[in-house]
Amino acid sequence: MNYENILISIEEKVATITINRPTKLNALNKATISDLSNAVDSLSKNDDVRVIVLTGSGEKAFVAGADISEFANYTTVEGAQLAAEGQESLFDFIENLRKPVIAAVNGFALGGGLELAMACHFRVASDNAKMGLPEVTLGLIPGYGGTQRLPQLIGKGRAMEMIMTAAMITAEQAKDYGLVNHVVSQEELLSFTNVIAQKIIKNAPFAIGKAIKAINANFKDGKNGFDTEIKSFGECFGTQDFKEGTTAFLEKRKAEFTGK
Repeated sequence: MNYENILISIEEKVATITINRPTKLNALNKATISDLSNAVDSLSKNDDVRVIVLTGSGEKAFVAGADISEFANYTTVEGAQLAAEGQESLFDFIENLRKPVIAAVNGFALGGGLELAMACHFRVASDNAKMGLPEVTLGLIPGYGGTQRLPQLIGKGRAMEMIMTAAMITAEQAKDYGLVNHVVSQEELLSFTNVIAQKIIKNAPFAIGKAIKAINANFKDGKNGFDTEIKSFGECFGTQDFKEGTTAFLEKRKAEFTGK
């Protein structure tokens, strides 16, 4: 499939999606959200891909926000529809994907850009990264899950302050807050993220997908995370990967997982 605003490369079972709108600092518009949604969906079904890495082109920005020119004249109904469609097609879709999605945050991750990074399963940042949710400066609030995911990641008080002040934080502050897992140099960002991806790839894909589901369940209204864990734990026993993993352990060899 040809995409207008993203680039995709696949190497050693890691698919790297690069948001490629450098003249717009990779800002999200409807076309880019559609490209990302379609690409993630396609890669989720590709057996040659075990981990997805999401990053931005250039050194200035991961995603510097939403494309404001696209919705500046929207009505209340159109605004709500914009948020609902974006959350369903991309942000929630990534969060609930059974394949791990890692955000490699290079440069600015603001507004919808930070919301996109937070939808990923975890984040690695370059040391020049700056993150924030500045929507209140436009008379808006975050609309792609920012008011929900930011408090989950850094706590209610810090999230309230970041959103109400529209302040940007540095990569090191983001690490201190628990918003990103690692901070590395710009030059190391993708190679460092790939090292983590390769560690994930060594493990059982079915089990990783179930772990993602169980962890997410704790943050969903009406879901009991413990019940989800128990059911998912049991389902793992019916897989070839479980048989391979336990057999390899007893035979003192490395397991060769297939995801079945």
